[in-house]
Amino acid sequence: MQEILSQIKTLISNSVNDLKSDGIALSGGLDSSILASCIQDKKTRAFTMVAKDFASPDLVNAQLVAKKFDLPLDIIAVDIQDLLSATEDTIKILKVFNPIEIRNNVVVYLTMKFAKKSGCNSIMTGDGADELFAGYNFFKRMTSKELQKDLERIWDIMHFPSRELSRSIGIHLSTPFLDDTVLSYAKNLAPDLKIREENRKKYGKWILRKAFEDILPDSIAWREKEAMQDGSGTAGLTSFLDGMMPDGLFNTKSKRYEEKEQVKLQSKESLYYYEIYRKYYDIPNTLGKSDARCPNCNYALNQGAHFCRMCGSYPI
Repeated sequence: MQEILSQIKTLISNSVNDLKSDGIALSGGLDSSILASCIQDKKTRAFTMVAKDFASPDLVNAQLVAKKFDLPLDIIAVDIQDLLSATEDTIKILKVFNPIEIRNNVVVYLTMKFAKKSGCNSIMTGDGADELFAGYNFFKRMTSKELQKDLERIWDIMHFPSRELSRSIGIHLSTPFLDDTVLSYAKNLAPDLKIREENRKKYGKWILRKAFEDILPDSIAWREKEAMQDGSGTAGLTSFLDGMMPDGLFNTKSKRYEEKEQVKLQSKESLYYYEIYRKYYDIPNTLGKSDARCPNCNYALNQGAHFCRMCGSYPI
């Protein structure tokens, strides 16, 4: 076990420092904190985005990590108008109206945009850790055999919107967890090293936590998995957008889109995003070639997909 833990630390540390990014998107979650702990060049700038109008627990964790590893931290505090403007840009770039993907990636968009404007040429993210080391909470309900099978399915179709966002913004994206050496090693680890109990509680990414628990603050190493939308506060967009639209207007519009465009919109937030999406792109049922279509928006589905990336429907 000690050999495995040492190898993981070495591979990730080497990957981080070989990439030589001058910025890191630091949420204070496990993945970005691990990367921060490996950075040798202390001139690397850390960037944390928080929503001023909503609760943003990432802030205190990011400040803790930045201070521990002596990294200069830029806090990007945005208001609701900033979020709404960035939401439109994010939808335009990603070409989807999936609420979860938008709420998560508006964080990435704003962080990258600020980093670029601040003079950074490259930004590092924790993309891939959840997919390789079983970080998502639903993995914890699976047997080892089920987990391995589902991970292999995900490895075949995993997609990272940060790549599209970085290209659009014009900043280089560094993803140390997706380095070939780290990726290959992680894929060959036994599933029971990825999901395991610690102090009578089941954790995803167990082997990552154990490898870095002697370096990270305990509150970070064993922090529960939290989506970007929750840590940054952009989850508050759901209630905000719900309050913007009268029920009658939502019912009228959603019925019209279902009848004319074969798109079932489940919430006012979805409707808001869909109308932005339709400013730039065609009806989903005209896009993509596949026999499998989403039951709610009629978008083409990839083989093996369990959710619709276009509208966010899950399970399908």
